[in-house]
Amino acid sequence: MDTATARALDRSDRRPAVVVLGSINLDVVVELAHLPVPGETIIAQHVRRNVGGKGANQAVAARLAGADVEFVGRVGDDANADMLRNGLEAYGVGNRHLHAVDGAESGVAYINVADHDNTIVVVSGANWAWQQADADTDALVAAADVVICQLEVPDDVIERTARLTAGRFVLNAAPARPVSEELLPCCDPLVVNEHELAFLSGREITGPSEALTAQAELMERGARSVVTTLGSDGAVWTAPGEQGVQPAPRVDVRDTTGAGDVFIGHLATRLGSGASLGEAVRWATAAASWSVQVAGTHSAYPDLAQAAESLHLVPEPVFHPSSS
Repeated sequence: MDTATARALDRSDRRPAVVVLGSINLDVVVELAHLPVPGETIIAQHVRRNVGGKGANQAVAARLAGADVEFVGRVGDDANADMLRNGLEAYGVGNRHLHAVDGAESGVAYINVADHDNTIVVVSGANWAWQQADADTDALVAAADVVICQLEVPDDVIERTARLTAGRFVLNAAPARPVSEELLPCCDPLVVNEHELAFLSGREITGPSEALTAQAELMERGARSVVTTLGSDGAVWTAPGEQGVQPAPRVDVRDTTGAGDVFIGHLATRLGSGASLGEAVRWATAAASWSVQVAGTHSAYPDLAQAAESLHLVPEPVFHPSSS
């Protein structure tokens, strides 16, 4: 057992309090032999319906990783709302701050999956029909070890949540859209994939080297730390005085849907347990590599023990000094 694994497992009995404020959707997942081109009609191999949305996915991932998780979000006043509530409850995620919006429909995502590719169309519904959180939610956010947000809810809700966070604020800047200069200094870390990093930095990202350069620029703009996932190339991170490249293990990829959410849930939980950013990135890489080998979303997410099993397959990271 390597040092990072031993340290992480030693902390496994510490259950950080994680609050996830974000989106929850009914996912309609269609498995296909190939993705259709414009004008083409094809017959699906299988269809499944399950709870999704980046927020809900990250909440379930964090709970499986060992955190005590409360979810803050919005559903509609429709038939899907109970399914979404029950889906969180089934994994032990607190849902008392998941409120219904009168006159709104719950969010729905239509996901086409074929081989290693997928396309996603999201109807935001109640996720975007958000009123300000109540005082009870404010207290919950202020007391959390880690708070996770994404960009699938309104900006003013995210920015208010960041200001209330006393612990560590993790922003998954997805889907790609601008992040204000006021919000960046709250991010520790800002988590993006290569496409989102390219959008935020204005740079072409073709590999770890370009990603590290772009991350350093985001640090200069105020971000406290930055993590970028690079698919089969692993992940890179930048923190004050340090940058690192974490290669991914070579595995048999079956379904990449939700892998980024698995990464973030495990990353946040390890950070909340006291791990360094580099340790947390390595653990999150192990968890994501487990998930892509199994079809599905929540049912394919690893728990703490399963992520630990994968950790020995993850190559050692490469560290670089940074002037950030």
